[in-house]
Amino acid sequence: MRLSVDNLACRRSGRRIFSGLTFALGPGDALAVTGRNGAGKSSLLAILSGRLRPDAGRIDLAEVGEASLPECLHVVGHRDGLKSALTAGENLLFAQKLLGAARLPPRGALERLGLGHAHDLPVGYLSAGQRRRVALARLLVCERPLWLLDEPTAALDTASQALLADLMAAHRADGGLVIAATHQALGLDGAAELRIEASVAPEPEPMEDWA
Repeated sequence: MRLSVDNLACRRSGRRIFSGLTFALGPGDALAVTGRNGAGKSSLLAILSGRLRPDAGRIDLAEVGEASLPECLHVVGHRDGLKSALTAGENLLFAQKLLGAARLPPRGALERLGLGHAHDLPVGYLSAGQRRRVALARLLVCERPLWLLDEPTAALDTASQALLADLMAAHRADGGLVIAATHQALGLDGAAELRIEASVAPEPEPMEDWA
């Protein structure tokens, strides 16, 4: 998969948030999106996921056949997008059936994140860090070449951050792409950096509730 973004701009509530964003990624590439709070990091990911229309610019996709960009990506947003009444396994099974292109079974994905014991536990009983790992396990139950991650280390301890770094490295080694909005180092060796400077004094970005 190859992704190119040219002169992208974003407007929210009638205000230009950013403009002129340009980058290109190919197999195995990673991009760390940085900038102060409200600069538009989450808005960029929302545009790429199809949840928000750009104000200007273009996004081009290659080497994916007839698939659209939303059909090629996973999103892990600020919120976990989990149903508290369902077990961790049920949440992942729902995602797998919804997204298709099954990869690991839910239990296997949870074991990769050190949560095999939580397969049959309602998500509402899990800690914030455990819920975050369940959300990250969605990356493993379905095959999608592009991962969009918004502050993926939120609520993760040091050991879990290392697990995430290993998952991203393995995904890139298989030709996958990673775009991560972050305030801290993620262990993305050789990643390019895109720093967004707000076009205006921005309002706080809304918390995206992405599944």
